[in-house]
Amino acid sequence: MKQTILLFLTSFMMVNVSAQTPAKRMLAPNDVLRMKQVRQPKVSPEGNWILYTVSRVDSAKDKNLGKLLMTSWDGKETVALTEQTTNPGAHAWSPDGKYISYLAMAKSDAPNNSSRQLYVMDRRGGEPVQLTHFKESIISYHWSPKGNKIVFVLEDPDVSDTAKSNVRKPFEITRYRFKQDYQGYLDDRKSHLYLFDVTTKKVDTLTSGNFDESTAVFSHDGNSIAYVSNTSAEPDRNSNSDIFVYDLKTRKSRRITSFKGSNGSPAFSPDDRMIAYTQSLTEDNYNMYDVTELVIKQLDNGKEENLSKALDRSIRGFVWAADGKSVYALVEDDRKQHIYQLGIGNGSSKIITEGNAVYQSIQSNDAGKMVALYSNPQTPEEVYVFDGLQPRRLTHVQDEFLSNLKLAHVKGFTSISADKTEVSGILYTPDSTAKKLPLVLFIHGGPVAQDDYSFDESRQILASAGFAVAAVNYRGSSGRGAAFSRAIYADWGNKEVIDIIGVANHLIKTGVADSTKLAIGGWSYGGILTNYTIAKDNRFKAAVSGAGSSLQMTMYGTDQYVTQYDEELGAPWKNPQKWLDLSYPFFKVANIKTPTLFMASQNDFNVPVAGAEQMYQALKHEGISTELIIYPGQNHGVSVPSYIIHRYERHINWFKKFLK
Repeated sequence: MKQTILLFLTSFMMVNVSAQTPAKRMLAPNDVLRMKQVRQPKVSPEGNWILYTVSRVDSAKDKNLGKLLMTSWDGKETVALTEQTTNPGAHAWSPDGKYISYLAMAKSDAPNNSSRQLYVMDRRGGEPVQLTHFKESIISYHWSPKGNKIVFVLEDPDVSDTAKSNVRKPFEITRYRFKQDYQGYLDDRKSHLYLFDVTTKKVDTLTSGNFDESTAVFSHDGNSIAYVSNTSAEPDRNSNSDIFVYDLKTRKSRRITSFKGSNGSPAFSPDDRMIAYTQSLTEDNYNMYDVTELVIKQLDNGKEENLSKALDRSIRGFVWAADGKSVYALVEDDRKQHIYQLGIGNGSSKIITEGNAVYQSIQSNDAGKMVALYSNPQTPEEVYVFDGLQPRRLTHVQDEFLSNLKLAHVKGFTSISADKTEVSGILYTPDSTAKKLPLVLFIHGGPVAQDDYSFDESRQILASAGFAVAAVNYRGSSGRGAAFSRAIYADWGNKEVIDIIGVANHLIKTGVADSTKLAIGGWSYGGILTNYTIAKDNRFKAAVSGAGSSLQMTMYGTDQYVTQYDEELGAPWKNPQKWLDLSYPFFKVANIKTPTLFMASQNDFNVPVAGAEQMYQALKHEGISTELIIYPGQNHGVSVPSYIIHRYERHINWFKKFLK
């Protein structure tokens, strides 16, 4: 009898606990409304607080809203700072740590005329105060060490919309490269440096002329400002940029680099005797395929030291160590991104973080307290601080979002392509035991980028819908060195497709994928590679090509990549056969059998909407199942939350429709 009662009570308690704990569910497209984004952690000057932004979706307004928060170094206290301000950006601490500054839109009296201005607020709370009232938007800014001055990068005033009728004047274009996504048509306005006195509000012009200046930072003694500019004869025709130092006493600039490639992100050493900066591997006019290296220059004698040459991996951010004897750098490497300590003068290189994970947005204060964002396949980005060189999780912004979710199973794999090239990938499945699933090859853009072990919303959602989803770091991707990236130079749609098909064959052979249910999709260069792949392999039963192109010759002059085309392919009228060869999906459209959904953004100047329209029209002409979706008012990246959800839902529905 006692055993029966005990058994009943145990069963009742188990049922009761189960009733109180809802079963976890898979990620769905509508979860976009619940996700939060953590960005730009900054350590306070005294090191007791971390400032960062958190953005979320306002579903009623169908847009993202951001706010500033700060959390104590020990993680015990969090304070929300800007509930009343919309989307603060470029936040920073004042040098004395008493104030927080950020950029936000300031509405003026003139219709259709708003600009980003600098706001400051007491860190203890209170209303933010608009510190600047420039006619033009602030591009960037940096506090002087004493906090009494701020250097601004401002664009020349825009006089195109001053008519009382509010009808914009016609675009009058003279530049060689005249288009840029998000910016639109480019005019001849330049960006220059201005020194702002915090007390008197006086503005002093530091630079002027026919060249853009950017990325201005003060030296630690406050006597100099380093910045970046391309002063070549025709800046629109190359990727050249150099580091300059402006002496506030002599009122003169001097160029400290003469490399014909790209230099950027200058940062003075703690003693101001050196400057660290990034540099492209080559001096090519267009150097997208390069790895980004880290160089140190001594200002007194001009000696240079390349700290990352031996790594053959790109530097994605760096900070000086407090003693000035080393630099901590984010290094991209085969699906991971970790923090390395690179020694100065001794060639040493030491990795200080580990695991299948991605660190980014590294930052430190003058005392050497360091902070970064961390993500892995099961956790969206969170703020981590470093106790010495040991990372420690500080924030738990994502806990609520993850609490009721069962995420996809994620593991890395390697495949061997037909030409014996080893390719790295990441596989997402609904669970760890899934076999013979419909396979979606979801291809990244770039092409010089990599799929990594950070939290991947897109592939998680697709896997949650019942697919095996593969991320493919095809040749052309970053993370495997310069030669791997450059392997597709002027040879698009060849080696990448071999690698993509090699991954499909590998996953079929290993029992993950059903060979009769293959699909492919991607955005940007991923959309371009989708078109290339379905033109070569008819096994794919469904495809979604986003922001892609195929008739490449028509992209010349309609997108923002004229410098790349001139350098890599040559002008179409001088090298027509090359352009025709790279356009083979369009000219072989009659061979395509894959039902394909094309997507594009209406205002995209990166890969213009014509690329999707042309392929849609061609497939429609040939009687192949196809549809076209255009997202109104969007640039290359779709930002409206309801559009993002729509895009995921249409991917899932299209794949399910044709994979049965």
